[in-house]
Amino acid sequence: MRLAAGLNQEEFGKQVHYSASMVSSVETGTRPFDRQFLSRADEVLHSGGLLVSLLRIMEKEGQPSWFRPWLEAERAARQLRCFHPGLVPALLQTENYARAVIRCDDLLTDDEVERKVAARMDRQAVLHQPDPPQLIAVIDEAILHRTDEGYRGLMTRQIDHLVVMTERPQISVHVIPRLTGFHVGMSGPFALARGLDGSWVGTLESQLAGTTIDSEGDLASLLARWESVRNDALPRRQSMELLKEAVTSWT
Repeated sequence: MRLAAGLNQEEFGKQVHYSASMVSSVETGTRPFDRQFLSRADEVLHSGGLLVSLLRIMEKEGQPSWFRPWLEAERAARQLRCFHPGLVPALLQTENYARAVIRCDDLLTDDEVERKVAARMDRQAVLHQPDPPQLIAVIDEAILHRTDEGYRGLMTRQIDHLVVMTERPQISVHVIPRLTGFHVGMSGPFALARGLDGSWVGTLESQLAGTTIDSEGDLASLLARWESVRNDALPRRQSMELLKEAVTSWT
């Protein structure tokens, strides 16, 4: 595409604001794809977002095999239900929060971290499409406070983001207050997706992998657990007030 545009590597590099050596490294495959580079390349080459789209396809195919069925269910869902006792759910994470969470795995290189962050941000496109699914998320209040002073700005922006997202009619976040004590959700996170035909798909994640749940009996158990954690959580308005209080505590 660069050659078809009549540009050598140096000329192209100047237009995309990268060095000629960077252009060469990307073209020869000695440097991983950079999303910002490809976005600029799409603009310069007038390719209609083709390169960034191809990167998304590559990232999707690069996802673990156990995760792909859930991604398909998530994209096709008319309703999503997410519960997490320890983290803000992926679809509601800011980029910096996601990066901080992913960086906890010290086996990942910086490039791997950035690819995972980009893939997570791309997943959130499902909430911004013309006819988005309903998203209901339940989190534990401890999530809003489980960090140190070094993450003050990060947490403030993350909780602000939750408040903004819950102002959308199709998104609600419910908080299980700390005074609740033990509850069934402490056993671990899970999510559920309801498709156009009304059928459900679930997912459970562990430290190493995850499991897509589609059997009738297991889905019935997950739906029952969802009702339990949802009943332990505060209503939407009270949850939003608690989120705003949490922002104040960080600021």
